[in-house]
Amino acid sequence: MRPLQGMLVVALEHAIAAPFCTRQLADLGARVIKVERPREGDFARAYDTRTRGLASHFVWCNRSKESLTLDLKNPEARAVLQKLVERADVLVQNLAPGAAARMGLDHASLESVNPGIVVCDISGYGDGGPYTDKKAYDLLIQSESGFVSVTGTPEQPCKAGLSIADIAAGMYAYSSVLAALLERGRTGRGRRLEISMLEAMSEWMGYPLFYTLDGQPPPPRAGAAHAAIYPYGPFSCGDGKSVVLGVQHDREWTVFCDKVLLQPELAQAYMGNANRLAHKEKLRDIIEGVFSRLTAAQLIERLESAQIANAQLNEMADLWRHPQLKARGRWAAIDTPEGTVPALFPPHHVCGAEPPPMGAVPILGQHTNAILAELHYSEAEIARLRAAGAV
Repeated sequence: MRPLQGMLVVALEHAIAAPFCTRQLADLGARVIKVERPREGDFARAYDTRTRGLASHFVWCNRSKESLTLDLKNPEARAVLQKLVERADVLVQNLAPGAAARMGLDHASLESVNPGIVVCDISGYGDGGPYTDKKAYDLLIQSESGFVSVTGTPEQPCKAGLSIADIAAGMYAYSSVLAALLERGRTGRGRRLEISMLEAMSEWMGYPLFYTLDGQPPPPRAGAAHAAIYPYGPFSCGDGKSVVLGVQHDREWTVFCDKVLLQPELAQAYMGNANRLAHKEKLRDIIEGVFSRLTAAQLIERLESAQIANAQLNEMADLWRHPQLKARGRWAAIDTPEGTVPALFPPHHVCGAEPPPMGAVPILGQHTNAILAELHYSEAEIARLRAAGAV
């Protein structure tokens, strides 16, 4: 039995944060019904066409779900949704601020008819305060949280290469829902959960926040290197490839000079991270002078022998064929409207349990008729709802 088997999750979701949360609930066995706008659906369906004609974000975040189309401006469609949430265990929504409450889909309205429901509201800035109604996209939250200010090179701040503010909010929503379900198991009562993208990212900014306590200067932007440790980051090899290494303290520095650079006399002159940072340009010339005579494979062999932490600077093509993922059997296949595509199993691995469902990515509205029939709508009533544009 999967951990959330038998749980019903209703998702009023779009983009990344809420879909990422609910996909992980589906990975644990929950039944997730994704409510989408008729004809358009989740606007993430149209982000790109890179996954065999489908949007890459949508394929990533929406497997194992059922798609129900409802025009929530239509009272009859809202009545369908009301019937659904009255039997749901969890409602997750990231509609515009206040939209769910105006439809009576806030926890205060729902708990009288479904005392056990867990309602998770995801927004950019949370309820209350001057930013409540402010639009919140991933890049904007990366910027508001200060993340962009500490990321990039000394000359140019940069955003992350993926939607980390959405992902942060989705992860806190996911873990909070699980905690609320555990609590409900003891009390029988549901909860309202409120997740703010800004607060999720601000939590992740804990290190630079404390680093700048009492007005101290922020950590310098260091590209792919480290602001406070050296040598730590990517270095070029003789075959044009790069290897990332991390020397965290003087003991490792001594071994690095002896076993990797083959210059043991260098160690004593540059003891202490602050000392190495102060002379990093000179040290980089020495290090890359040695590395230029080695291929990436030869350097990694030398680093492994010396037990110095290292990694290859992989691109996406390398990740698709990563030997560790292959050896651990982390790849599966999922169905999509455009055929089968490879997909990674979720990172959680419950030993001895049934594997995650890895279900199909739904066609827009694929399950509408079946869900309506489950809610005791007759074929004639379903036909009427369709004719009225409610579904």
